[in-house]
Amino acid sequence: MIVLSIFQEIGFNERDAEVLLNSNPALRFTPCDSIRSRVRSLQTLGMSPLALSRLFLKRPEVLTAPEIHSLLCFLLRSDDLDLRGKIEPAQIGRLLNATEPRFLLGFEGKVRLLLHHGIPHEKLVHVLNNANLTKALCFKSVEEIDSLFAFLSRFGGVDIILKRPALLNYDLDSQLIPRIGFLLDLSGGDEDATATVLRKLPFLVAYSVDHLSNHVEFLKSFAGLTENEIFRIVLVYPNLFSASRKRKLYPRIDFLKQCGLSSRDICRFLIKAPLFIGLSFEENLANKLVFLVKIGYQHKTKELAAAMGAVTRTSCKNLQEVIGVLLNYGLTCEDILEMSKKHPQILQYNHESLEEKLNYLIEEMGREVGELLAFPAFLGYKLDGRIKHRYEVKRKTLGEGMSLNKLLTVSAARFSTKDKKQTVALIDEPKLSDG
Repeated sequence: MIVLSIFQEIGFNERDAEVLLNSNPALRFTPCDSIRSRVRSLQTLGMSPLALSRLFLKRPEVLTAPEIHSLLCFLLRSDDLDLRGKIEPAQIGRLLNATEPRFLLGFEGKVRLLLHHGIPHEKLVHVLNNANLTKALCFKSVEEIDSLFAFLSRFGGVDIILKRPALLNYDLDSQLIPRIGFLLDLSGGDEDATATVLRKLPFLVAYSVDHLSNHVEFLKSFAGLTENEIFRIVLVYPNLFSASRKRKLYPRIDFLKQCGLSSRDICRFLIKAPLFIGLSFEENLANKLVFLVKIGYQHKTKELAAAMGAVTRTSCKNLQEVIGVLLNYGLTCEDILEMSKKHPQILQYNHESLEEKLNYLIEEMGREVGELLAFPAFLGYKLDGRIKHRYEVKRKTLGEGMSLNKLLTVSAARFSTKDKKQTVALIDEPKLSDG
C-alpha cells in the first residue's frame, strides 16, 4: 500500500505502520494524496520524522481531521502575518499533541485577536512561541480572551504580556484576578504601583495566593513589617516572593535583627540592599562577611549590617580589590573601617575607578590620602565630570588648599553661580595706575 510507504518514510517499520492503520480505520479511507500532503505540510513547518512518528502514534487523527487542514493552511499561507517557518517546530508539536482537533477551530481568528488587542505584528511570533497555545488560545473563547486583555490593561497590559507571554495561559477568574488582586490589596489599592511591580516581574502571577500570603504573614510576624512596608520592598524587589522563607528570608532577617536593626531599619535596609535576600550565602555573602570582619567590623552591630548592605552591590573579587587598593595607598585596615562606617558605599566602588581617583588626588591635586578619613565621599564622585572640572575651575581663583568637601558637595547650580561671581569680581577689580 502507498500509505505504508508514507509511514515508512518518517521512520515507521512495516509492522508498526500496520498496527497504526488497523487501530485507526479512518486512515484506510483517507486518500493517500491527502495523507502525504499533510505529512509534507508538517515537515515544511519543521517537524522531524521522529517528532511526526510520535505525534501520529498519540494523535493519528492529525492525519485526517479537517481542523488540522485549516490550521496548517493558516500557518503556511498567512502571507500578511508571515508565520511560515517562524513558529518553533517543538511548539507546533506541543500544540498538536495536547489539543483535540475540535479545539483548533477558530485558531486563526484568535491569533488575529492578539493583534487587535495591541500585540505588535513584529512581536506576534515571540508571543506564539512562548505561550501555551492550547491554554492561551484553543481552550479560551474569544470573549474570555477579550476579558483577559481588558483586565490586564489596568496593570501594564501588552507590556507585561510581551515580557511574559505565559500570562495568556492563566485563567482569568481563578488565577489572574485573585493573584493580582492580592498584590493590589497589598499596595493599598494603588493600580499604578501594582503595574510597576508586574512590569518588573510578570512571573509573580505564577504564585498562588497562598504562596503570596504566606510570605507576607512571615514578614509581618518575624520581621515586624507592616503591609505598606512589605509592598515598598516588593516595589523595589519583586523577587522577594521568589525567596524561600526557610532558606533565605529567615536567616537573613535573623542576621539583621541580631545586628540590632528595628523593623523600620529592616525595611529601609531591604529597600536599599534588596539583593541581600537573593544572593547565595555560601558563594557570596559569607566571603564578603569574612573581608569585613578582617578589616575590623564587629559581629552583631549596625555598622556591620550597613556594610553588608553596601557590598551586596559588588562582587567578592571587586571588594577584595578595593581593600587592596586602599591598603596600597597607605591606608590601614583601621582607616578603611573608619571611612566605610562614614560612607559604606566606598566598599562597592569599582576598584579601577577608585585607583584613578586616588592617583589624581595625590599626584595632580597634591593632597594627602589621609584627607579621605574626613571626607571619604570624595571617592564616590565622577573623576572627569566633577572632580577634575571643579578642581581646575577653583584652583585658578582659590589656589591649591581648598576644602574637598566644599569643592564637591555644593550643587551644580550654586557652583556655577559662585564661579561666575568670582570671575566677574576679578574682571571688575580696579587696576592701579602706572602713576
